[in-house]
Amino acid sequence: MTRNSRDFHQLAVILSNDTIAPRRVITLDARGRGLSGWDDDKTRYNLVVEAEDVLSACAIFDVPQAVFIGTSRGGLVLHQLAATRPDILKSVILNDIGPALEIEGLIDIRDYLNRDRRPVDWDEAVEIVKENHGESFTILKQEDWLDMAHAIYAEIDGRVTADFDPAIADQIQAIDFTSPLPTLWNEFAGFAGISLMTIRGENSKLLSVETFAEMARRHPGMLGKTAIGQGHAPILHLGDLPSTIQSFLSAN
Repeated sequence: MTRNSRDFHQLAVILSNDTIAPRRVITLDARGRGLSGWDDDKTRYNLVVEAEDVLSACAIFDVPQAVFIGTSRGGLVLHQLAATRPDILKSVILNDIGPALEIEGLIDIRDYLNRDRRPVDWDEAVEIVKENHGESFTILKQEDWLDMAHAIYAEIDGRVTADFDPAIADQIQAIDFTSPLPTLWNEFAGFAGISLMTIRGENSKLLSVETFAEMARRHPGMLGKTAIGQGHAPILHLGDLPSTIQSFLSAN
């Protein structure tokens, strides 16, 4: 929801420098995140507009079709594209996201996005990231926590600051968690005929084991992968995830 292209940097380097099949890799900062500008119209932080942004980027970079990797909200954007522009999807990797979300996971995201603690330096940024995600990410080493901090925060005007428009975090406050959440199973059907891989964090609170299994049932060719010792959302350059992703790419 609030992350940016830096989450994909190490994986992008691995894939683009593959000695057997190097690939052109493009990572995007969605509007309001990272190096992209903040939208004056906050209502445009939505899946339809963000899917159109992806299509605009593909047009600018002359990409008629590609393999897409979507983490969390990025995967929801890919559901939107599966429903409206499946022709552009050569194959898809969904990272800890599916057509049904768990309320517990959304509440967890809401709570850590709205904590008032702001880091005074990078050491404290690492402490905050550990505070928010330590229970779910049991395999991370100190350098991994530092990487995560540098992906989430940026030094802006001399301060270590969360690198997104706060209005994006405000959206999750408006969700009524007492009512059933809408699902995207109809959109998920658009992945039929498209090679699909779904990664689920072993400790994820957002993508349940049941939804993960139902996705595989509805898309019999789906490759499912559990990221051991990781939560929402798995860090894609750790463990055996890069080799699994490379194998999937080579087959598709």
